[in-house]
Amino acid sequence: MEQAIVSGISVNRDLAKVSVLGVPHRPGIASHILRTLADAYIEAGAIVQNMGKDGKTDLSFTLHRNDCARAMELLRNPVLPALGAREVVGDTGVCEVSIVGTGTRSHVGVASKMFGTLREAGIQAQMISASEAKTSVVIDATQVELAVRSLREAFAWDPQAAQAAGIASEMRHNSGIGNVTEWPKVLPC
Repeated sequence: MEQAIVSGISVNRDLAKVSVLGVPHRPGIASHILRTLADAYIEAGAIVQNMGKDGKTDLSFTLHRNDCARAMELLRNPVLPALGAREVVGDTGVCEVSIVGTGTRSHVGVASKMFGTLREAGIQAQMISASEAKTSVVIDATQVELAVRSLREAFAWDPQAAQAAGIASEMRHNSGIGNVTEWPKVLPC
């Protein structure tokens, strides 16, 4: 197993969350919802589906903030009635904070450290996603600075020390996913 290295923290502020609530649980629900969005050139990011004890499903996903109102309108008419869902709700007051680096998912304790740090800061995760290269959490946008500061401290990243050690810092904007900022290239755990 590779050594876990948190190489940065990224923030996506151009995010919204949409939830389709109370959908009868049956095959094809996610496909129907996501096909409707894709046909309108709206890209869903993190997707979470969970089934309640009552046989109903809630499906939540992230998307670019500029697409939120249009996505909700597309889902309310005619998708909501066709699926028999209870309601569609949107939230543009969210952002995504991610720890980025090799082994963030496969190295034992990295996710636990991230979520423990957020818990100690009083930050509630609304959605969680993970890949080999990053672990992300959708949170209330008003808590983004606290989340970044807390995660920097938890993963022992000091901008001056990183610069003195010759670790490059970079700022990137990726217009495909919004306002994204990444900090140092390499930070050992």
